[in-house]
Amino acid sequence: MKLSFFIVSLFIAQATFAQLKVIKLSKTDIPKTITYKGHITDALKYADKTGEHLVITTSTGEIQVKDTAVKDLDLRQAKLFAYCYDISNNQIKLNWQMQDYTIPCAVDVTAKYIPGTFAVTDLDNNGTAEVWLMYRICCRGDVSPPGMKIIMHEGSGKYAVRGEARVHLFDKHYAAVIIQLMQR
Repeated sequence: MKLSFFIVSLFIAQATFAQLKVIKLSKTDIPKTITYKGHITDALKYADKTGEHLVITTSTGEIQVKDTAVKDLDLRQAKLFAYCYDISNNQIKLNWQMQDYTIPCAVDVTAKYIPGTFAVTDLDNNGTAEVWLMYRICCRGDVSPPGMKIIMHEGSGKYAVRGEARVHLFDKHYAAVIIQLMQR
């Protein structure tokens, strides 16, 4: 939670110094020639010193998985994708793509982008945009923290921070509710 707050704060602090023109797109704004897997979660277009670009993030949600070794087990999986296309002279060319997924899982499956964290910046003011993706991904049947990743692409470079999200089992609000229930 502190890490995501820090990153969002960093984006806000740098907004006046590192602002690129970013246009949010709807599904109908995406050229029909572009193929992708999953359902679109976000799409945007931006321009930097290297040209014009289109970025799409998608997710499959939970999907059934068949395992021939274990026929009676209900396995599910979830996948996330991101695609960055370069647009030049009405030509669209894939620059990079990202894919992540959970293992086939019989318990809780999570693979979701964290709302409000998909961003395009130029924090180092070098004219080349950074594309930020932040998501949680896990297969778990307990209260252990889900895996969390922050992926940043700048040009052809990829940078990653991998870790775990923090699990809040008990906070002041829940304590107040429990105390009220106990007093009845």
